[in-house]
Amino acid sequence: MSAISDSILSRTAKVDEGIVKPISNSKKIYVTGSSPDISVPMREISCSSTRTKDGLDENTPITVYDTSGPYTDPNVTIDIRKGLKPLRKSWIEEREDT
Repeated sequence: MSAISDSILSRTAKVDEGIVKPISNSKKIYVTGSSPDISVPMREISCSSTRTKDGLDENTPITVYDTSGPYTDPNVTIDIRKGLKPLRKSWIEEREDT
């Protein structure tokens, strides 16, 4: 018997909302990797316009590698009791070296 009643614990344990909140002026995007089943997480950062003598010049977004994993993806729900999805499992099995 557990010292903590199951009724106290939720059925899923979620990551704190403050940790996964959107990063301002950016959005998470995915770029296809070396094979179609690989999605490389990137972050597209919006840049403000540059003021010139003729007015404002729009700047293109900057794309950078995103190391935050699924934690900053608004389309992913993470249950910390289950862990992250085994994304590499099929690649490892395909290599037949483990």
